[in-house]
Amino acid sequence: MPETTTIEELPQASLEPPRRKRLPIVWIIPLVAAAVAIGIVIQRIRTEGPTITVLFQAASGVQAGKTFVKYKEVDIGQVTDVELAEGFSKVQVTVKMDRSAAGLLVEDTRFWIVEPRVTLQGVTGLGTLLSGNYIGIKPGESTKERHHFVALDTPPAITDQPGRSFVLKAPDPGSLAIGAPLYFRRFKVGEIAGLELRADGSGVDITAFVYEPYDKYVTAETRFWDASGIDFSLTADGLEIRTQSLVSVLAGGVAFDVPTFASPSEPAEENAVFTLFHNQASAMKQPDPIARRYVIYADSLQGLQIGAPVKLLGITAGEVADVGLTLDPKTRAFRPRLLITFFPERLVAQLSPDQEATGQALVRAGEEERLALVRHQIEDLGLRAQLRSGNLLTGERYVALEYDPKAPKPDIDWSQDPLELPVSPGGLADLESRASGILEQVSEILAKVDGLPLESIGKELDSALKGLDRVLKGADAKTLPALDKTMASLRDTLTVARRVLEDTDESLLNGGSATQQELRAALIEITRAARAVRVLSDYLERNPEALIRGKGRGN
Repeated sequence: MPETTTIEELPQASLEPPRRKRLPIVWIIPLVAAAVAIGIVIQRIRTEGPTITVLFQAASGVQAGKTFVKYKEVDIGQVTDVELAEGFSKVQVTVKMDRSAAGLLVEDTRFWIVEPRVTLQGVTGLGTLLSGNYIGIKPGESTKERHHFVALDTPPAITDQPGRSFVLKAPDPGSLAIGAPLYFRRFKVGEIAGLELRADGSGVDITAFVYEPYDKYVTAETRFWDASGIDFSLTADGLEIRTQSLVSVLAGGVAFDVPTFASPSEPAEENAVFTLFHNQASAMKQPDPIARRYVIYADSLQGLQIGAPVKLLGITAGEVADVGLTLDPKTRAFRPRLLITFFPERLVAQLSPDQEATGQALVRAGEEERLALVRHQIEDLGLRAQLRSGNLLTGERYVALEYDPKAPKPDIDWSQDPLELPVSPGGLADLESRASGILEQVSEILAKVDGLPLESIGKELDSALKGLDRVLKGADAKTLPALDKTMASLRDTLTVARRVLEDTDESLLNGGSATQQELRAALIEITRAARAVRVLSDYLERNPEALIRGKGRGN
């Protein structure tokens, strides 16, 4: 039988702790390296910025790993990939941005390629000739984040310049372009930042950016006008030439100013809307709150145009509002018709200070008083309208209002509106009528000359001239030889006379010559005879009868 074993005889188990295995020292270095790598990755993930894509029409000079994105000349990103996109029509550039620039990536942020550009406004991007092209960025104002963008084809005119933008409305941009200068009293204070066609096609909206601190000069009363090129106008007032600068002549520009008659006001708000006028004259023109309209029937409309001045005693007091024709209901004939606008306040402005109140009272008087004043001017003082030449070179004319005391009283319908102003001839029209009269007289004289028998008179005159020619030729043939002989004889006679005179000089000048003694005696006798003759003439003057009776005994 097998032996039985009791529980006490069984061996007792003991619990011993397991032995720890030591890591070999050779594994320490890889573990440290792995820890460092993990830390670098974590740090890179924490500091790495977002990745964006930008679509360009052409990626000129853009290379992966070499081209940077710069803002304020600081690198904030780098191009990591360049590839074609959208059916090979565009270029997609992938950019790794710095984490610090993540706040710039919003919806209205703009990108473009900075490269050398030469325009009429100047030369930009010269620094890229050495460093290469880079991508510029203009941060937007939106708060919505975005990572996919479409780049601009050309750089924006304004990047980070402080200032404010304003909207100018015009029918067309003219010669203006983005980057065109903006002037205030001939100082460049801004530039054109954008041109956009309106949705309805009725015109364009021009964005004008004014730098600080000049933006404070733009108020609600500011006027903008197109300063492009040379403002050249030749009107009835003469020749006017205006320009801002050589740049505005070549590239266009806009100028603005506040009219002198405008009241002071606060600076305009951002994106305030203004009208872009065609030129400075129309922009700075003072509005006339009171306007009176009159009609003038002239003989001719030649040289007259809308806007031509209306002058009272040489002072511009209105303008031509319309030029056209009217049909006479009685004669069915067309008559030239002028509609003029008269601004009485312009005349009040020319009065002396002590008369200004009286002038204002006349201007703001009622309709009856105004009509009475006009009637007095026309009927009593002889106010008449004349069409005069303002520029002989262009032939433009203007309307002159002058007083003619000798003018007859006109027949005017004072209930007509607008009122008709009487016209008197004068100026160039008067000269033309006088010239026409002179030409008519000249025509009459020419007609009488045409009635003369000029052909027969011409034949007779020709015959007479031929006869005279024959006589002269005969005289030349017969008379000239005899005349030559006569001249020869005369020459011999003069020679003999010269010899006689020489002999006479010798005889007379020699004091002891017999001739001189005889001559002296003859002179004595002649003196005595002259004395006797004088005595005889005195006697006959006293006794004229002695010629008949003879000398009496008592005499």
